[in-house]
Amino acid sequence: MKRSRRVILWFRNDLRLHDNESLTDAIDIGAEILPVYIFDERIFKGHTSLGFEKTGRFRTKFIIESVANLRENLRKRGADLIIRIGKPEEIIFEIARQVKSNWVFCNRERTAEEVKVQDRLEKNLWSIGQELRYGRGKMLYYTSDLPFPVNQTPDTFTNFRKEVERIVQVRPPLPTPDYIPYIHSDIDPGPLPKLSDFGKSEVEIHHIENKMFAGGEDAGLAQLKYYFWDNKLVSRYKETRNELLGWDFSSKFSAWLASGCLSPKMIYAELHKFEQRVKKNESTYWLFFELLWRDFFRLMGKKHGNKIFCFSGTRGVDIKAKTDWDKFRLWANGNTGMPFVDANMRQLNATGFMSNRGRQNVASYLVKDLGVNWLMGAEYFESLLIDYDPCSNYGNWNYIAGVGSDPREDRYFNIPVQARRYDPECAFTRYWMPELGHFSNHELFEGFVQTINEPDRKYRVEVNHG
Repeated sequence: MKRSRRVILWFRNDLRLHDNESLTDAIDIGAEILPVYIFDERIFKGHTSLGFEKTGRFRTKFIIESVANLRENLRKRGADLIIRIGKPEEIIFEIARQVKSNWVFCNRERTAEEVKVQDRLEKNLWSIGQELRYGRGKMLYYTSDLPFPVNQTPDTFTNFRKEVERIVQVRPPLPTPDYIPYIHSDIDPGPLPKLSDFGKSEVEIHHIENKMFAGGEDAGLAQLKYYFWDNKLVSRYKETRNELLGWDFSSKFSAWLASGCLSPKMIYAELHKFEQRVKKNESTYWLFFELLWRDFFRLMGKKHGNKIFCFSGTRGVDIKAKTDWDKFRLWANGNTGMPFVDANMRQLNATGFMSNRGRQNVASYLVKDLGVNWLMGAEYFESLLIDYDPCSNYGNWNYIAGVGSDPREDRYFNIPVQARRYDPECAFTRYWMPELGHFSNHELFEGFVQTINEPDRKYRVEVNHG
């Protein structure tokens, strides 16, 4: 009797069953499937070039929760998830040899570290006559549907948007399978790791972000339902998206998108349904606009490769900046003396999240006001952000530093002006910096602070009334 086809399904940053092309393809060819997730030790235990943890505790917790939910959903459909810690190119190769699979299916990644891993695995598989097959699913659009090849993607977002948004149709998301044919073998599924397995401390639940950012496909779909249908918050997204305090002012989809718990096509499908059934306005368009930005940054990563990680960026611009650790630490610890900047950094340090408005301001302050090498900020964000995505993170830092996709060469955020506009009652600043409660709003807008109390570097305000 002929043995059925066998596929190892390697989950990466696609921790979901809905709209999962690799999973759908494996089922469509009639294969038995062995789902696998590897916590890559270089990502979860390693460090960036400047010495920061590559994956801090907030994102690690979120991904552990996401993997747990993935295993739960696979088990509901007759399958299971093999979980390991180590190097994917070695562990998956050994599993493939053991179960005598035909292929390994996975979602293709495009940035350097991930490409090296998939290339090494592919080479190992060739040695035993097996192949690596790639699926798609990171983007709203398929690159094959775009009106230009990737290497001719416009280098400014406006031109990209004009060429794409009214011409290219977004494909519908692929359905979630009811049943997954499973490769039953002697392979132990393995335990779900804990934060301590990666040398990371537990996350304390003090703030709404700590509470609400729960990893997993189920949590992502629940947030989609909450934002669109339960509260219809998307209908006022454009008016609220630049607020800073609370949960409902923005969609918060980014963390689930980054880990692949939510498909961008699923978000678009629900958005289109909302526009048909409830309301279509500037706010609903603006959420689509943000999904376009996400695709644009990923295409910039595909087009320019490692340039997005280089000091001179995609434009090869020679800018002036220093690797100044003293200034950087003041910024990173929320002790610069500019309360609006420091409040945002303290939010990041305590929760792993910061609003888009906050990110633009703190990045501008580090680069333009402090004159510090933007790569230090980008790597710090890489370490801490719960929604870290290589292309979006480094694309945005390229943009702010003036070395990337921005038609304005000297983009600058005036912090006092920004604070007045986006935190007019200082509610956000006071929440994250309660020790400054006795100062007036004007003093918090204009007050520059010197952190001079050594060695504990306690924050102290010296208001500039000039």
